[in-house]
Amino acid sequence: MTRDFSQDTVMFKVQAEEENKARDILMTVYAALEEKGYNPINQLVGYLLSGDPAYITSHGNARSLIRRMERDELLEELVRHYLEKNK
Repeated sequence: MTRDFSQDTVMFKVQAEEENKARDILMTVYAALEEKGYNPINQLVGYLLSGDPAYITSHGNARSLIRRMERDELLEELVRHYLEKNK
C-alpha cells in the first residue's frame, strides 16, 4: 500500500524565544519605517510578499535586522498576534 503524504498535515512550532525575537524585529522595523515617513504596514506587506529587502529602510539598521529572520517566522508572529487579539 502506498501512502499519499500530500494529504498529511505537518505540525509547525516556533519556540517562545523566536516569537519574542520576531516581535522585537517587527516593532523596531515598524518604528524605523515610520520615522522615515513610510507607511509601515504597506512596506512590511511588500517585503513579506516579495522577499525584496528594498521595501525596508536601512534607517536604524532595519533592513539588515529584518533579514535575520525567515519571512515565515515573521508572518507567524503577525498571524498569532492578530488571532489572539481578535478571538
